[in-house]
Amino acid sequence: MSELVFQTQDTFRALMDATARPGTIRMLQGAHAPPPLMPATAAVISSLADYETPLWLDAGFSDAPAVLDWIRFTAGAHIVEDPREAAFALISSARVLPDFGVFAQGSEEYPDCSTTLIVQVPQFKGEVISLCGPGIRDTGSLAVASLPDDFTARWANNRALFPRGVDVILVAGTDIAALPRTVHITRSA
Repeated sequence: MSELVFQTQDTFRALMDATARPGTIRMLQGAHAPPPLMPATAAVISSLADYETPLWLDAGFSDAPAVLDWIRFTAGAHIVEDPREAAFALISSARVLPDFGVFAQGSEEYPDCSTTLIVQVPQFKGEVISLCGPGIRDTGSLAVASLPDDFTARWANNRALFPRGVDVILVAGTDIAALPRTVHITRSA
């Protein structure tokens, strides 16, 4: 097998581990991709997307022809205009994170038909959010730079939809952290 296959498998395992242990940071062997794609964002797309995967890109990505070309060449993924049609949404900066309601929320029968948001943040430092829920012993925390001021309120609304709602993968450089919809989030004092 080629090195790319092993890298894709390692990325998938890291994603599954990050999802099972919300708020833990996992380092990925980043894929080479044009800016503004961060290496871990590229690795996640290389691992999760293929020609059957509908992707939605925010303006920071969709306005970058080199990013579009890289996604089409690397994953063969179909770029969609409507965020409700996307299996994955790429958000170039948490500062411009759209409202969760514009994405597919899944249904009671098929909650897995929701959109997973892959959101780039500058770094896993800065404001601390507290986490509790499945996969977290007692409580956990995650420091994240540049989350929107209303992120915890948005997340509470998302969590209230359970089993529906979106899941989030945060990316900073070559690192990721997952926030599944089952997690309760509060801002730390």
